[in-house]
Amino acid sequence: MTSAAVGTPRRAARVVRPNVVVAVLAFGGIVVSLMQTLVIPLVPVLPGLLGASAGDTTWAITATLLAAAVATPTVGRLGDMYGKRRMLLFSVVMLVVGSVLCGLSDSLAPMVVGRALQGLASGVIPLGISIMRDELPPERLGGATALMSASLGVGGALGLPAAALLVENADWHTLFWTAAGLGVVAGVLVVVLVPESEVRTGGRFDLPGALGLSVALLCLLLAISKGADWGWGNGTTLGLLAAAVVVLLCWGFWELRTREPLVDLRTTARRQVLLTNLASVVMGFAMFAMSLVVPQLLQLPAATGYGLGQSILAAGLVMAPNGLVMMAVAPLSARVSRTRGPKVTLMLGALVVAFGYGLTTVMMGTVWQLLISSSFIGAGIGLAYGAMPALVMGAVPVSETAAANSLNTLMRSIGTSVSSAVAGVILAHLTMRLGPVAVPTESAFKVVLVVGGAAALGAFAIAAFLPGRRA
Repeated sequence: MTSAAVGTPRRAARVVRPNVVVAVLAFGGIVVSLMQTLVIPLVPVLPGLLGASAGDTTWAITATLLAAAVATPTVGRLGDMYGKRRMLLFSVVMLVVGSVLCGLSDSLAPMVVGRALQGLASGVIPLGISIMRDELPPERLGGATALMSASLGVGGALGLPAAALLVENADWHTLFWTAAGLGVVAGVLVVVLVPESEVRTGGRFDLPGALGLSVALLCLLLAISKGADWGWGNGTTLGLLAAAVVVLLCWGFWELRTREPLVDLRTTARRQVLLTNLASVVMGFAMFAMSLVVPQLLQLPAATGYGLGQSILAAGLVMAPNGLVMMAVAPLSARVSRTRGPKVTLMLGALVVAFGYGLTTVMMGTVWQLLISSSFIGAGIGLAYGAMPALVMGAVPVSETAAANSLNTLMRSIGTSVSSAVAGVILAHLTMRLGPVAVPTESAFKVVLVVGGAAALGAFAIAAFLPGRRA
């Protein structure tokens, strides 16, 4: 018998305040997504700040990506087994500890360790969505989960200008002390205002499954993120990709035969879950293409003929409405899902994203044009991301909610990593000389935009095969 059944009498005595729970969890999601963009304004100057080469300092970003990939599915499964709020607090503590370590760092090694610890906090958003499913009344769930999904974009969009402002006006360590402070606030709010879910599976944790999946993801994402630096035909890159395939096959063999798997592959193979996860990979790709192109167009010198010569702070301010639009469309995403079904919402979001990319290819000559076109893309992402948790939770048992949402979040992250690699290759190969340096051509940016739009149309095609809404 699960603890959900045992805990039912106590549940009736608890007071759950939906508005408070949603606000606290969304705030936690925003804090975690802020952390992911916090270091971007520092990238050009990190070698001088840390006394390391430019190639080595990229590990400050790569470490966060790898840690997040390893932690997200594992923390989700542990949340289902031992308590989602407990694992949410663990994630927030890792964010605070990692931020403090980065705030004390003046060399590369502690910075990379701190950034890896920050990456362990990435499970906050899927855990928050799962807590909402357990605690909120059904009529509130759609809007709340859409808002929680949108917090990823909101934090990312607001983080860039905020970080740029702090870097320009204060010591760079202030970035991480600010993140630590926000993490403490989020943790205290969770402790005080968010109840512990009584829906737990218990059982034995699948340690071999967790290790196998972690090794496979490390090999895959390390090859994707460093392939451009090492060379896509380099033996290390190819070896990591081959290792990822072999380990994933062995891991799948194990997961299908163990009694309590980390990831229930039979549930994951259900049509609705499988297609939603595939669409998540493609939409993650589409979302990140815009994040790579628009800031560069804004910051390239006007001497190129297409660059707009803006500062990183100005570029961040132009990108900020994108995240705010994502949050603004969360209620619309929930309404469409409620009336027409989340499949329709996902398809609509993909079409809006594709339209936004098409608009950007012909509206990239001024700041206001990029602001409008990127806001369309943000609106589409908000619609699509709001539908994904509803699709996943509609097809998995309550006892697997956190694990399933975490896997879906991981799929989005894989999509963004692939997007970064593909866009990097395109922008590195289509270049022109501007004085002593090579910069991407206007055509290079348009190719990336077209690829992003095509990815959105691919997500639309995948979503079309999702099961229709049941009565």
